[in-house]
Amino acid sequence: MNPLNLIRPRVDLQGKTVIITGAARGIGAETARRFAEGGAAVFIADVDADIAAETAATIPGAHAIHLDVTDRDSWAAATAKVLSAQGHIDTLVNNAGVMPLGHFLEEDEATTDLILDVNVRGMLNGMRAVLPSMIARGQGHIVNIASMAGRIAIPGMLTYNASKYAALGASLGARREYDGTGVSVSAILPAAVRTELSSGTKLGGSLPTVDPSDVADAVIGTLSTKAAQTSVPKWVGPGWTLVSALTPEPIERFARKRIDDRRALTTDPVGRGAYLDRIARHAAQHSDESKQMRR
Repeated sequence: MNPLNLIRPRVDLQGKTVIITGAARGIGAETARRFAEGGAAVFIADVDADIAAETAATIPGAHAIHLDVTDRDSWAAATAKVLSAQGHIDTLVNNAGVMPLGHFLEEDEATTDLILDVNVRGMLNGMRAVLPSMIARGQGHIVNIASMAGRIAIPGMLTYNASKYAALGASLGARREYDGTGVSVSAILPAAVRTELSSGTKLGGSLPTVDPSDVADAVIGTLSTKAAQTSVPKWVGPGWTLVSALTPEPIERFARKRIDDRRALTTDPVGRGAYLDRIARHAAQHSDESKQMRR
């Protein structure tokens, strides 16, 4: 049993309305389950509508809704459905994300576009979609799932690093811009999470490993703390701040070599195959749609 699971945040979720993106699997699905267990009406929003429906069917109080986070029109339709059904949106969890790994110079344009559009544009689209109704109501909470990769640069995930640095920056920017409106914005920075995103990789090294349930606990905890940043585990964020401030780069370089922080450059193609195939399909589809929009 993970010791992080021994103490779960106590938050009143009864009657709350929550949208969670990328919730058909992994962190999103576990977070949806936790919200639903607390009595919230949960909308599992995902581009894979069939998987979202299957997941929702296993969670009492959950509803599946199709959502392409990179498309503003898709966001408008999704939020309209939720508002029509519930009358309000209490919480948005921007969880959708993709994590292709490998050498930067070998990354094709379609993959770069997909990472930035899902991980950054998708999050911005989500905040833009829910903020008006939250501000009008004078209350609401947005949780953006960033990553410790948004603070710790790791070889093999250059574009992913960039997207998560952006996610953290946007979260902090929105928090300040909408301070005083009744809407709060929090960023969650998980270490390496045991989900499909990390399949075929050697976990550990630069980052400790956690479970989706640990991240779900942190998400729900922000409804009470309204913390600007929460790392998972909690110590890793403050620990990295201290280490990076006090450690000269030559020593950091030596330490990184000892723990093999370049492991993301050599993933297991078999163990990661299913995830890579799915991402490749989404990247190709996304590229085709983008080209059609530019014509």
